[in-house]
Amino acid sequence: MKKTTTRLADGRELVYYDLRDDVVREEVDPRPLESTATSSEIRYDWLRDEWVVIASHRQARTYHPPADECPLCPSREGRHSEIPAADYDVAVFENRFPSLTGGPGPAFGGEVPDFPTRPGAGRCEVVCFTSDHDASFADLTPEHARLVLDVWIDRTAELSQLPGVEQVFCFENRGKEIGVTLGHPHGQIYAYPFTTPRTQRMTAAAAAHRARTGRNLFDDVLALEARDGGRVVVDAEHWIAFVPHAAHWPYEVHLYPKRRVPDLLALDEAACAQFPLVYLDLLRRFDRLFGTDADPTPYIAGWHQSPNVPDIREEFALHLELFTIRRTSGKLKFLAGSESGMSVFINDVPPEAAANRLREVATP
Repeated sequence: MKKTTTRLADGRELVYYDLRDDVVREEVDPRPLESTATSSEIRYDWLRDEWVVIASHRQARTYHPPADECPLCPSREGRHSEIPAADYDVAVFENRFPSLTGGPGPAFGGEVPDFPTRPGAGRCEVVCFTSDHDASFADLTPEHARLVLDVWIDRTAELSQLPGVEQVFCFENRGKEIGVTLGHPHGQIYAYPFTTPRTQRMTAAAAAHRARTGRNLFDDVLALEARDGGRVVVDAEHWIAFVPHAAHWPYEVHLYPKRRVPDLLALDEAACAQFPLVYLDLLRRFDRLFGTDADPTPYIAGWHQSPNVPDIREEFALHLELFTIRRTSGKLKFLAGSESGMSVFINDVPPEAAANRLREVATP
């Protein structure tokens, strides 16, 4: 992997990741862009014990542009995009409309204010998986998918070192049904200035399990799922993928390395080498569930990594969660009153049935 760092016209960082070492990146962004001026803040919710990001400038972000005006495609004569190059393998740049931006805000000293508010410090990046506008992650070759994994690892390493960053989240949203506003195959990375609510719940559960049993919660869950086998979708040498016993979504798969590690940086070469084959297999199974070329399966895929908190890192297990909001052909799972109002999910598809269906659609 060759890494080349440059700057866009407004000062944002752009990083090319190339499969070939002989690629030279000298393109300059010719657009007359002014320096980006964004501001966000995070507000503390007393009742939920969590932070909420307020980012009003995102109302102006690009929304479903025509394919020939895609800002993530390579630039060409007469039309300049966020990527000045005429082609690329993987490109990463700072989001022009970030939810989080800037350095850390001042910590509260002494008395906590009635309405705790801090600057929305952090960083949001866009990861363009390929220059091919009409492709998807599932269309990548194993070599290219491995490059994306190496990019996630590299970005996690860099963003974790930024002042004030506490957790890094690499994820992909695919499909208009999910809310995606750019059709080009891409993902995002958020570097949060706090530990996310989802991670807080998992780590609290892990701590309680350790106190109760003396064992690691994630290790026990993997052992139980492997022994039961009824919800296992893929059981490879270094990875295991299963539909969780209490899946929230109609088709939801959790992918774990069999050797517990806290984050992407701790994966060994054997796990990294096998990941593209396992992950591409899972994505293609999702597409074969009820997707078509004209209407591919919408999904969210995200890496759950340990925050930069020593005690948590010792207990946390890196894993990827992949799920679709489609519950059957032509029907979506909407978050209605129980889910949105009370966080009590009601799943229309039994996890065992979902796992069986995902096994059925494996490549012959």
